Amino acid sequence: MYAQEFGKLWYKMSRDLKGHMETALAPTLTEGQLAVLEVLTPEERMKPSDFLPYLSTTPAAVTTLLDRMEKAGLIERVRDDKDRRIVWVTATEKGMEECARGVELRKQFLDSYLNRISSHNQQLLVYLLGKVANL
Repeated sequence: MYAQEFGKLWYKMSRDLKGHMETALAPTLTEGQLAVLEVLTPEERMKPSDFLPYLSTTPAAVTTLLDRMEKAGLIERVRDDKDRRIVWVTATEKGMEECARGVELRKQFLDSYLNRISSHNQQLLVYLLGKVANL
């Protein structure tokens, strides 16, 4: 009954967020790069294959993304001392700063949406979306 309306609203909000983030992050960061940094930053290091479950893309696309990020100084790749076949990815200082900037930009945008409704309704909305997302 409400699925069509929900779909329209979800699409509009997703499109608005994507457009805002693309503009706000440019030219130093993309949404895909932010996603990598958000997964990587809390960890000390990760292998490129560790990103696959978070990015829903191919190994080749992850490699290309990491190449661009390394060239931009956002990450470093280092071969393992004991097993040279393993490559470790770590965030650079610049990468950590850009991640914090991107997260803050997204928070500010989402706050501007959520602040249109009361605190109680914000809490209810998050609760209900959690139910829909099965969390």
